[in-house]
Amino acid sequence: MKRIVFTGGGTAGHVTPNIALIPKLRTLGYDIHYIGSYEGIERRLIEDFRIPYYGISTGKLRRYFDIKNFSDPFRVIKGFMEAKSVLKTLKPDIVFSKGGFVSVPVVRAAASLKIPCIIHESDMTPGLANNLCIPVAKKVCCNFPETLQNLPEEKAVLTGSPIREELTKGDKEKGLSMCGFNTGKPVIMVIGGSLGAAGVNALVREALPQLLIDFQIVHICGKEKIDNLLLNTEGYKQFEYVKDDLKHLFAMADIVISRAGANAICELLALRKPSLLIPLPARASRGDQLLNAKSFEAQGFAMMADEDYLTAVTLTEKVHELYFTRQTYIDAMQNSNQRNSIDTIVGLIEEIVKQ
Repeated sequence: MKRIVFTGGGTAGHVTPNIALIPKLRTLGYDIHYIGSYEGIERRLIEDFRIPYYGISTGKLRRYFDIKNFSDPFRVIKGFMEAKSVLKTLKPDIVFSKGGFVSVPVVRAAASLKIPCIIHESDMTPGLANNLCIPVAKKVCCNFPETLQNLPEEKAVLTGSPIREELTKGDKEKGLSMCGFNTGKPVIMVIGGSLGAAGVNALVREALPQLLIDFQIVHICGKEKIDNLLLNTEGYKQFEYVKDDLKHLFAMADIVISRAGANAICELLALRKPSLLIPLPARASRGDQLLNAKSFEAQGFAMMADEDYLTAVTLTEKVHELYFTRQTYIDAMQNSNQRNSIDTIVGLIEEIVKQ
C-alpha cells in the first residue's frame, strides 16, 4: 500500500488544502498519516477524518528580536528528532507539506531519510518556513504565476490551491432559507477569515443603508463580532462562523467581499465567484495579501480595493460596478488553469511515488 504523510499547521490555511487532497488519495489507495504540533489547530481539524496524528515539538522562526528566539531553536531540534522517529517507523513513500513552522522539522527529517517531499506555497512570495524547506523538496507547488520566478525552475509547478470538493456542492435554496432571504434581490457574501476582519466589518455596516437598497447581504463577521443592534435588519444576516453549511451560502452568493488570504481567494476562483478583495494592509502583515489581490486583479479574477482609502460611498460604488460586470470575472476564472489543483497535485504525488 502507498503511504503518504501530510504536515502543515499553525493556521487553518496551512491545513485545509491538505484536507482537500485526502478524498482523492483515499480512492487511490493511499494510507494517510499526519504530523503536526502537539496542540495546534491542525490536530482539531484532522480529528474528523480518522487519520493517525503524531504531535511533535515546534518553535516559531522569527526575523525579529524576541526572547523566545533563544529557546525555540531547541524546540525545533526536538521536533526534528521526533519527526525523524515517526518517519522511520512509518516509512512513507512521500511527504506533502502545506507549510507553517511545524513543517520545517518534518520536511528536513524526511530529507535526511531520503523520503521525497512536495511542498505547497500559498502566497505570492514564499514564507520563511517554506524557504527553509525548498532546497530539499522535489517539487514546489504555488498559486500564482508571479511566484514561479521566486522558485527553482526545475521544481516549480503552478497548481493553484486544493479546494474542498464539498464547497462545490452547495444548494442555493438552502442558503436563502438559512438567511431568510428571497429571490428578488441579488446576494452579497462578506467573509473576512475565521477570525473576521474588523475593518471590513465596519465598512460594510456603515454602507448597509445604501447596499440594502439593491442587495441582500450575508455577513460572516468572526467570533464575537456580531453587531446586536443590526440583528433585526431586513435583508442582512450575520454569522460568527459557518462550517458545514458554508457551501450553501457560497451557492446563493452572486458576488463576494473578502480579505485576500491565499486559500480564501483560491476558493473564490474554484467556485467562480466575482469578488471585491480588500487585503489586510501591509502595516498589519508582511504584505502577502496585497500581492495576492494584485495578482488576482491582474488576471481578471477579482476587483481590488485599498482599505485605507475606502469609505461607505466608494465601497457601495465598487460593489455595484462588480455586480454589473460580474460576467467578465466569471469568464476569466472559467478559463483559468489553476482550477484543477487537486488533480494536478495528486498527479505530481503519483509521479514521484512511482519513481
